[in-house]
Amino acid sequence: MTDRGVDLSTLPKEVRDQLAELDLELSEGDITQKGYEKKRTKLLAPYIIQTPVAPPQNDAQPPAPSSSSHAPAPAPANSSRYRERRSRRTHRNGGTRDDRYRSDIHTEAVQAALAKNKEEKMALPMPTKRRSTYVQSPIETRTPPDSSSGSEDETSARRQSSAVAPQPQVHPNLQSSDYWMNRSAQGSSTSSSASSTMSHGEAKPQAQSQPQPQYKPQYQPLYQPHHQPQQQPQQQPNRQPQEQSRTAAVTDMLAHSRIAPSENSAPPPDVTAVAPPSRGPRVDLPSNAVVRGMSRGHSRSSMMETADGVPVSSRVSTKIQQLLNTLKRPKRPPLSEFFTDDSEEIVQVPQPDPNTPRPEGRQIIPVKGEPLGVVSNWPPALQAALARWGATQGKSPALTALDITGKPLYTLTYGKLWSRSVKLAYTLLNKLGTKNEQILKPGDKVALVYPNSDPGMFWVAFYGCLLAEVIPVPIEVPLSRKDAGISQVGFLLGSCGVGLALTSEICLKGLPKTPTGEILQFKGWPRMKWVITDSKYLTKPSKDWQPHIPTANTDPAYIEYKASKEGTVVGVAVSKVAMLTHCQALTQACNYCEGETLVNVLDFKKDMGLWHGVLTAVMNRIHTISVPYAVMKACPLSWVQRVHMNKARVALVKCRDLHWAMMAHRDQRDISLASLRMLIVADGANPWSVSSCDAFLNLFQSHGLKPEVICPCAASPEAMTVAIRRPGVPGAPLPARAILSMGGLSYGVIRVNTEDKNSALTVQDVGHVMPGALMCIVRPDGPPQLCKTDEIGEIIINSRAGGTMYYGLPGLTKNTFEVIPVNANGVPIGEIPFVRSGLLGFVGPGSLIFVVGKIEGLLMVSSRRHNADDLVATALAVEPVKTVYRGRIAVFSVTVFYDERVVIVAEQRPDASEEDSFQWMSRVLQAIDSIHQVGLYCLALVSANTLPKTPLGGIHISDTKQFFLDGNLHPCNILMCPHTCVTNLPKPRQKQPVGVGPASVMVGNLVAGKRIAQAVGRDLGMIEDQDLVRKLCMWPTVMHQYLTEALQWRAQTDADHVLYVLLNAKGVTVGTATCVQLHKRAEKIAAALCEKSSINTGENVVLLYPPGIDLIVAFYGCLYAGCVPVNVRPPHPQNLAATLPTVRMIIDVSKAACILTTQNLMRILRSKEAAASVNIKTWPTIIDTDDLPRRRPPQIYKPPTAEMIAYLDFSVSTTGMLTGVKISHAAVSALCRSIKLQCELYSSRQIAICLDPYCGLGFVLWCLASVYSGHQSILIPPFELESSVSLWLSTLSQYRIRDTFCSYSVMELCTKGLGTQTDLLKARGVNLSCVRSCVVIAEERPRLTLSQSFSKLFKDVGLSSRAVSTAFGSRVNLAICLQGTTGPDPCTVYVDMKSLRHDRVRLVERGAPQSLPLMESGKILPGVRVIIVNPETKGPLGDSHLGEVWVNSPHNASGYYTIYGEESLQADHFNTKLSFGDPHTLWARTGYLGFVKRTELLDASGDRHDALFVVGSLDETLELRGLRYHPTDIETSVSRAHRSIAESAVFTWTNLLVVVSELCGSEQDALDLVPLITNVVLEEHHLIVGVVVIVDPGVIPINSRGEKQRMHLRDSFLADQLDPIYVAYNM
Repeated sequence: MTDRGVDLSTLPKEVRDQLAELDLELSEGDITQKGYEKKRTKLLAPYIIQTPVAPPQNDAQPPAPSSSSHAPAPAPANSSRYRERRSRRTHRNGGTRDDRYRSDIHTEAVQAALAKNKEEKMALPMPTKRRSTYVQSPIETRTPPDSSSGSEDETSARRQSSAVAPQPQVHPNLQSSDYWMNRSAQGSSTSSSASSTMSHGEAKPQAQSQPQPQYKPQYQPLYQPHHQPQQQPQQQPNRQPQEQSRTAAVTDMLAHSRIAPSENSAPPPDVTAVAPPSRGPRVDLPSNAVVRGMSRGHSRSSMMETADGVPVSSRVSTKIQQLLNTLKRPKRPPLSEFFTDDSEEIVQVPQPDPNTPRPEGRQIIPVKGEPLGVVSNWPPALQAALARWGATQGKSPALTALDITGKPLYTLTYGKLWSRSVKLAYTLLNKLGTKNEQILKPGDKVALVYPNSDPGMFWVAFYGCLLAEVIPVPIEVPLSRKDAGISQVGFLLGSCGVGLALTSEICLKGLPKTPTGEILQFKGWPRMKWVITDSKYLTKPSKDWQPHIPTANTDPAYIEYKASKEGTVVGVAVSKVAMLTHCQALTQACNYCEGETLVNVLDFKKDMGLWHGVLTAVMNRIHTISVPYAVMKACPLSWVQRVHMNKARVALVKCRDLHWAMMAHRDQRDISLASLRMLIVADGANPWSVSSCDAFLNLFQSHGLKPEVICPCAASPEAMTVAIRRPGVPGAPLPARAILSMGGLSYGVIRVNTEDKNSALTVQDVGHVMPGALMCIVRPDGPPQLCKTDEIGEIIINSRAGGTMYYGLPGLTKNTFEVIPVNANGVPIGEIPFVRSGLLGFVGPGSLIFVVGKIEGLLMVSSRRHNADDLVATALAVEPVKTVYRGRIAVFSVTVFYDERVVIVAEQRPDASEEDSFQWMSRVLQAIDSIHQVGLYCLALVSANTLPKTPLGGIHISDTKQFFLDGNLHPCNILMCPHTCVTNLPKPRQKQPVGVGPASVMVGNLVAGKRIAQAVGRDLGMIEDQDLVRKLCMWPTVMHQYLTEALQWRAQTDADHVLYVLLNAKGVTVGTATCVQLHKRAEKIAAALCEKSSINTGENVVLLYPPGIDLIVAFYGCLYAGCVPVNVRPPHPQNLAATLPTVRMIIDVSKAACILTTQNLMRILRSKEAAASVNIKTWPTIIDTDDLPRRRPPQIYKPPTAEMIAYLDFSVSTTGMLTGVKISHAAVSALCRSIKLQCELYSSRQIAICLDPYCGLGFVLWCLASVYSGHQSILIPPFELESSVSLWLSTLSQYRIRDTFCSYSVMELCTKGLGTQTDLLKARGVNLSCVRSCVVIAEERPRLTLSQSFSKLFKDVGLSSRAVSTAFGSRVNLAICLQGTTGPDPCTVYVDMKSLRHDRVRLVERGAPQSLPLMESGKILPGVRVIIVNPETKGPLGDSHLGEVWVNSPHNASGYYTIYGEESLQADHFNTKLSFGDPHTLWARTGYLGFVKRTELLDASGDRHDALFVVGSLDETLELRGLRYHPTDIETSVSRAHRSIAESAVFTWTNLLVVVSELCGSEQDALDLVPLITNVVLEEHHLIVGVVVIVDPGVIPINSRGEKQRMHLRDSFLADQLDPIYVAYNM
C-alpha cells in the first residue's frame, strides 16, 4: 500500500476525513479499486516518508467487513456525515457474518491476537489434494437451495444470499475475494505457484503480474526446507534469532516461523500417471540398489541417508521437510523426561498449575424471587381463562396469522378459539372410534404436528387437547425419512406412548408418502393414526355436552420435547398447576395487561414462544401476532413493521431477529417502536447477545425505541423461565455489564478481566429470579455442592412453575428434577427439591443473574471448561467472509485418548478457493489458541448446505458429531492438529543402560524356576541297515546327499511315476513330468550349458521362467551341468518399468554367466519397451530352452563335497532389501528330509501347491521336495487364480488332496473373491472335508484374522477348523516351522500390547483391553533347534520372554551372497554364539522377534509341547517415543477405522509416523478417513500420526508372498510418486 511510511494519526484532519470518505465509497461500490488506489496515493503522496529500505509492515489479514473494527482512520467526533454513512454502511452489509455472536469488542480482540503474529505467517504445509476430488460446482447444482438462512439457535441470517431481502446496491467487489486480497496486501503474491502463507517482505514485487496457471500442480514446492540457507533473500536481518530458536513449541512455531520463498526450487516432475488404478501384478521391488550383506549393527538408514537425515536417493517433498521442522518439539505442557515402567500408567496426568485461579468467596446463599401475588380473579385453570374470554369477550382478537408476504392472513377471535377448541375436544373424546370403544381417553398422549406457518390450527389443537384432558405432545413436521434426529423423535413418541397425531389437511398432504399413498413409517416411530383437525371435519357437540374443566392439579398438562447434547429427544412433562403458575409468574414479571398486543417471532410449539405467545397470552386476553419463520426469511423487517402497525406493547424475539431487522432497516424509514414497553430477547442468556442488543438499540433509538424496554431472559425446558429483566423505569440507568476473564471462566471462576482485553467476555444480566422461585448455584459435575460467590456453576430452581419430569424416564428425572443441594461438608441444606436448568452462571450485585453458557455447550478439555458458543464467536471474528457459508459453524468435542478434543466443522462457500480456506483455518487455529488457550484437534470445512439441520435451519450438532465419528461428514478441507492439543501421552521411554549381564539374567530365571526359552524339533535320524532301506524304498533319502543322484535313481527305478502335474485356469492339466521325462529334459539343458565355452562349472545361471515345469527342468539341468541356478521372477510384460530393474539387479549382483528362459521372455528382454528401463545390450548370454536338440551331457556333474553351493535364493524383503543366500547341497538334502518327515510324504501321496516358486520354502516345495520324497505335486500357478478364483479349492476337492500349501495372498484372494459364494461352490460339488492340512507359507507373524476368516467361510464346504496352519522361515533358514500332520493343534495366546512395546511379553486373558492374539507359527521341523536371545547382550532368555529367534539346524543357509565378499559380516548372522550358557553351538540369527512358551499340550514323544510365537521382523519395527511398534499392529487398527479403507501401510520418516491408506469407496470419503485414522492410532497405540496419505487401491506395493513393501512405499512417497487422492499433514 502507499501509506507504508505514513502514521495516519499524524495526518491533518481534512486528509483523514477524505481518506475515510474514500474507504466508504470503495466499500459501497461507488468507486473502482483502481480509482481508489489512485486517489489514495495522490492524497498521501505529500506525507510519505522516503526511507531507503523499509520492510513492509502490513499484515495479510483481510480487513473486517464491518468497518467498526477496522476503520481505516479514526474519524473525527464531529464528522456527523461520516458517522451517518458509516453506520448506514455497517448495517447494510453487516450481513457477511453470523451476528448471533457478533461483537465489535471480540472482533477487535481476535484481530489483535492475530496481529501479534503480524509478520510471522502460519507455517503449516497446505494439504495436497488431487484436483479431481472436489470440483467445486455452483451450489445450485449440488445441493438444494438452503431451506433456511440461519437458525433459531444460529442466528445466521445470511445476508448476501438470495433467501434474504435483496440488496441491489452492494457492489460485486464487496463479495469478491479479490477485493479483500488486494485490499489487505498489495505486496502479497496471489499466484498459485507462490505460497499464500509467505510473509510479504519475501514476496517478489512482480509476482502480481504473473498469470495464474489454470491447473495447479499436484505437489507445489510451497516451502523451502530449512537446510538450504544459501537461497534466502538478503533483506532478512531478523532471520537469525528465529533460526536459532527453531526448537520452540509447536504453536510458537506456527505463529512465528518465517519461511524462505521457494522461487528457486525447481518444480517437481509430473508424476500423475505412475500408479496403476488397480492392484497390478505382485512385484518384488527393492527400494534402492541395496544388497543384503551389512551387519545388523549398521542400520538401514545409515546406509541410505546423509548426515542430516535426508535420503540420498529421494527428492524429499518440501512439504514434509516443512512439517518436520514444525514438529521438532512437542507443545506444552513439556512431557517429562523419563518413563516410569508401570503398566497401569498410560496417561500422563499434567501437574496442576499453582497459578490456577481458585474460588475464594463465601458460600452462596439461595436467592429468592419476589412472592407470587395473590390476585382474586386468577382462573382456577388455564382452560377456565379461555372459557371466560370465549363467553365474555368473544369478539376480542386472540391471534393474527401472517401469510408469506407478511400481510395478515386471518384473525382468530377468542370466541372462535373457544368454540373450535370445544368442537375438537368433543370430536377427540366421542367421534374417533365406535360408540362403545373410543380410541382416546382423558390422560392419553397425542402428537401435534403443525407447520410453523399455521399457528391458528395449533392453538385450536392445543386448547382442544387441554379441554379433552388428553396430553398434547407438540413435535416438528417430519419432512423426510432422513431428517436429522427423526428416529430420536420416534423415541420420544414411543416413551410417551403416543399412537395418534393431530394435523391439518394441508400438512397431511405434504407429508412424505409411500407409493400406495400411505404416510411413510418414519424410522424409529411407533405406528401412528393421523387425525385432521380442520373445522369442516369436526363435529358440533350436543347442547348438553360441556367440557370438564377441573381445578389445576399435578397431572401432566402437556409434554414439551427437548433435544439433549447427545441428540436424544426427551419429553419434559409440565403439570397443569405448573402451567398455570408459570403463566401467573410471567404475568407478574412482565406486567401483562388485558387486551395488550404481542408480536411473537419465536416457535409457538415450545419454549418462550409457547409460554408467552400461546399460554400467558390467553390467560391475559392478549392479542398475539405470530410472525412465522418463512416470513422472516422473505422480509426480515416484518416483525418491526407489525409492532409499528399494531402499536404492539410487547415483542418476543431472538438476537437473530434483531440482527435481521438491522440488516433490512434501510428498506423502511417511517417506522416507530415507541409503543413497545418490553422487547423480550429469548436468547439473552447467550453471552454474545449483548452486542446484538446494543447494535439494535443504537440503530432504532431514533425510531422511538427506549433503552429500558430491552429485556433479556434465561430459560430452559426443565426449569422453564429462570430469570427475566423487568421493564425499566424511563430514564433510570441501565444495569452494568460484567467483563470477565476467559481464562478464569475456563476454570469456573469469576475474575474481572483487567490485563488482556483480548481474552475478555462481556455479559449482560438476565434480570432477577422469577416471582415465587428460589434459586441456587451448584457445581455442574459431581454432587450438587453449593458454589462460592465467585464461582460459576449450574443454576438450579425451586418453583411451582417448572417441569415435573422427563416423561417415562424415572432415572434421568431423579438426577434433574429432584436435586437437593449440599454444603461444602456434603450435608443437604434442606429438603426441598430443585430442578437443574442446564444454564451456567452466577449471581451478580443486586441479585442480578448472569448466564455465561449452557451445560450442553460445555467442552471439558484437560479439566478446563470451554463454551462452544464462545469458540464459534472467535471463529466468526476471524473474517470468514471468503470462506464460511452463512456463518454456519458447529463446535463439539469428541473423546479421544482419555480427554475431550475440540472439533470445529464449518460449511464452506461454494466459491471459496483452497488457499483462502486453508488460510482461514490456520488463522482460526491461531485465534482460538491465543484467546481461549485451548488447542483444536480438528478443523473441517464441508460443502455448503450439507450439515444436518434442525427444524428451523440451525446445525444439528449431535448428528454432525455422529457423522464425524462415523466418517460420513465428507469434508472438502480438513486440518488435524493433534500435536498441539494431545498433551496427555504417556511419557516417552528412555532405554536404561543394561546393568544386568546375560549371566545374571540366566541365574535369575533359574532361581525363579523359569526354564530357558528353547524349542527342539524331533530328531532327523539316519537308518544304517541297507536291506531295510531297499525294502522301504527310501533309497534316495538315506544314501544320496545330492538331489541329482535322487533324480537319476528315480528315473531308473520308477521311470513312469508322475512327479508333477501343472494346471491352467480352467483346471485342465497342461503339463506333466514323470521321473524319466524330468531326467531326460534336464540332460538336454545340461548339454546346452556344457556346449557354451563361456560357462564354467560353479558359475551362476539365472532361471527366468513363469511358474511351471520348465522351471523345474532348468533347475536340474543346471545341477547336472555343475552350474549354480539363481531363480528369478520374470518381469511382468504389462509393467516392465517397475519389474525389469529388479531382474537386472539380481542378474548383476549374482554375476550370472547366462540366462535360461523361454522364447517369449527372451523377446521381452530384448524389446524396445525393455530398453526404456534397462540397458539391454549388456545382458549375459541368453539361452532359449523351448526347442533344444536332444543331446546328453558328457557326464552328470557330482560336487566334490556336500558343502558346495547348490543354488542361490534371492528375495526382496519387506524392508526393500534385496538379499541372496547360499544354500548348500547338504542343506537341501537336510531340508527335504525334514519336510518329508514332518508332512509324512511318500510316493503314494499327492499334494497341491499354490505358491510362487521363486524363493524360500515356496521354491523348495515346488522344485525340490517331490524329487526327494517321490510324492506327486499338483502345481497351481497363483496368477491363474486372478481369472478363476475357485481353481485352487476345486482342485483340492477334485483330486481329494490331503495336504496343500498356499500363500497369504492366495488365501486373501479366496476369502474376498469366494466369501459370498460358498453356496455356489457347494452346488458345484466342492467338498474340502478331505483336506487334513492347509499350510500357509510365510516369513512373517501368522495372520490370525485372515486364517480364521478362511476357516469359517469354507467350513460350509467341509473344511475342518483344525486344517489351517502356518509355516515360518527366514532368510537364514528357509523353513524353521511347519505344522505337519502329527502333533498338537496350533495354539493361540493373548499378549498385552503395552508390554510388547517395551520388549516384554505379558500374557493376558482373551478379551482383555489392549490384547493382541498371536498364533503359534507351526511346529518346529525335525533337526531344528530354536532359542530366544536378547539381541543386545546375546544372552539366552527365559520362557515367555520376548527376544530374537536364533536357529541351529543342518539346513541353515551358508551365508549371504554378496558382491563385496565381506565374509566377516556374515559371521554375525550365520555363525554366532551365545555370550553365556552354551558357548559352543553355532546359531543363525533370523532377525525376527518372538518367544517360546511351554504349553499344556503333549507332542508325539509325550513331552510337553514348546510353541514358538513370532511377533515380527526386527528390521521392520518402528522406534517411536522410545517404544517398539510393529507396523502390522498399527495397520490392523487403521483398517478397522472405516469401511472404505481397503489396505494400509505405515512407516516412519525421521520422527513422523506416516500412514498410507487405500480408499476403496468414493473419493468423497477420502477426507473422512483422516480424523478416523488419527483417532484410532492415538487411542490404540498412543501415537500421533504425522501424515495421512489417501491413495487409490493397488498403490501399496505387495510382494509375491503377500507382504507389504513398506520401504518401497516410503521411497515413492518421499519422491512424490504416489499420485495421492489427499495428503493431510497433522500439525
